[in-house]
Amino acid sequence: MPEPQKQRPLNPREREVLRDIILMYILSAEPVSSRAISKHGGLELSAASIRNIMADLEDAGYLRQPHTSAGRVPTGAGYHLFAESLMGSHTVPARVRRYIDEHLRETPTDAEGLVEVTSHLLSELSQQVGIVVTPAIGDTVLRAIDFVPLSGSRVLVVVVSESGFVDNKVIDTERALPREELVRASNYLTHNFGGLTLRQIRDRLLVLMAEERSQVDQILGATLDLARRSLDLVTNREVLVDGTSTVLAHPELADVQRVRRLIETFGDKVRLVQMLNACVRGEGVRVIIGEDSDLTSELDFSLVATRYGVGDRELGTLGIFGPSRMEYQRVIPLVHYLGETLSEVLAAVSTDPG
Repeated sequence: MPEPQKQRPLNPREREVLRDIILMYILSAEPVSSRAISKHGGLELSAASIRNIMADLEDAGYLRQPHTSAGRVPTGAGYHLFAESLMGSHTVPARVRRYIDEHLRETPTDAEGLVEVTSHLLSELSQQVGIVVTPAIGDTVLRAIDFVPLSGSRVLVVVVSESGFVDNKVIDTERALPREELVRASNYLTHNFGGLTLRQIRDRLLVLMAEERSQVDQILGATLDLARRSLDLVTNREVLVDGTSTVLAHPELADVQRVRRLIETFGDKVRLVQMLNACVRGEGVRVIIGEDSDLTSELDFSLVATRYGVGDRELGTLGIFGPSRMEYQRVIPLVHYLGETLSEVLAAVSTDPG
């Protein structure tokens, strides 16, 4: 049934019943009956009293009844209330924090390696799909650029960002360029443009090339032309997805049509990134459930996600994606801790001159 636009506040007894229903449903994946709450819940109420409360919760839009004779299951509004105020305060257990630290803080690696490890940890520790969106290379800040001569007039361009992400491409030049000239161009660009984003550098290069002095100095002109074509990089973000085989084991994915939609969702990476960016804005952990967005409504899934970055610069998004029947009390603090940890480790990478 369609959920109302605004749910009424619940009294303490209703909140307890809703909390017990959600916890039971998360564990069993089966509609929860009033008898089950009366027998195993924390309230000393008769099944008849609980049945009346459940009917009120359904009228208020927090529960729904899949079949006439079935128990109730939570709606998106029910899950939201649970995540916001019913599940209580939870933290990542010390043993899990140690496990994450061992893989992210104590294992030397580059930025690409760190985000790959993070996507795996998100999936492994939640038994859901782990997602990490990497920065668009055009939005990253330049640490260094290097030109490596290849055969003929081909040159390999290696761009290293301050946060440790690396991008490379092969370009064709009008003539074969000696290694000395390429080193000179690399040093000039790193010295004069280090600390700017690649988009800013590209804009400045276009201005410099239009100036008369760049036409007088042939070496500078050649360097600027080389840099302009080198920094014409693909700006699409990449998305790392880990654990799709794990989530297929959930009973919600027993439907073949749902599996097909899941595969289609992860197959179109560009659209996936666009939907993720639309979902996750601002600071903190965002919980997107069901009809909240196109990404989650197509599968009746949930996304628990946050931003990561270095200092004031946002680099990307990480999160956990899976059926709405997920353990929010465990997933939300996990996403928060991994977002903070990845940001801290990338900040350390960005200050390491090596």
